[in-house]
Amino acid sequence: MIDAILNFDFVRYSLISGILIGLVAPLIGAFIVVRRLSLIADALSHVTLGGISFGMYLISIMPAVALINPMWFGILYAIVGALLIEKLRSSYNNYQEIAIPIIMSAGIALSAIFISLADGFNQEIVGLLFGSISAVTFSDTITITIITVIVLLFILLFYKELFILSFDEEYSTVIGIPKWIQFLFIVIVAMVISASMRIVGILLVSALITLPIAISLRITRSFKQLIGLSILIGEFSVVAGLVISFYMNISPGGVIVLLLVLLLAITMIAQKLRSRKAKGAISYENR
Repeated sequence: MIDAILNFDFVRYSLISGILIGLVAPLIGAFIVVRRLSLIADALSHVTLGGISFGMYLISIMPAVALINPMWFGILYAIVGALLIEKLRSSYNNYQEIAIPIIMSAGIALSAIFISLADGFNQEIVGLLFGSISAVTFSDTITITIITVIVLLFILLFYKELFILSFDEEYSTVIGIPKWIQFLFIVIVAMVISASMRIVGILLVSALITLPIAISLRITRSFKQLIGLSILIGEFSVVAGLVISFYMNISPGGVIVLLLVLLLAITMIAQKLRSRKAKGAISYENR
């Protein structure tokens, strides 16, 4: 793997991008999961695919547009989709969750139309669906780096406001937290999902955002601990997944997600065994 990193550009780009994604995906995922908006990642990933397929269709009919990375179309679509979700959530006060399947359906429909217009599935589309080491370019790495810097700055500047929004949205309104912070947060989520798709794949990106949090929730006792452990788990799964997929010549997305599922299963089994052991010790003491 060391030789591959030194000799092949795409391996270096994938590793750098993977490390950045392993940082920002669980970081933003902590706020999403606590707000019970986990499914928003699925919705926006499908909208992102619609944007990318639109970009590919545009390139097929207008070669001059080929200078624009289709990933930017995906980011644009994801941001619009995120804002529409937030608008629909405010329109359906008693049924806010309905906004997510509405936008997800629109994203799938757009994807199907533009993929068909762009001559159907090709290797690049398959790589976007399931992740691909060789698909990560220098341009993608720069884009992911920019998104990472934006995310970190946003979290550092508005951590307190995001914490309150995540745990008590009504209280945040009472104390006067501006609504534009909520809108910016949704835009940030869209950007993170768009950045993650190259490595993890559009169909699996929500797992990288939610599974590290699901594991950490069973272990940690505070929100900051939750964020810290989730990032460590995310980094481990991404780097290990990239290494395994490189040697096995398979898509990294599936490997990364299976590693996370395995870690979750191990955590749950370990907790169950510990609980049984504790109950056994108490029963023994009561004899």
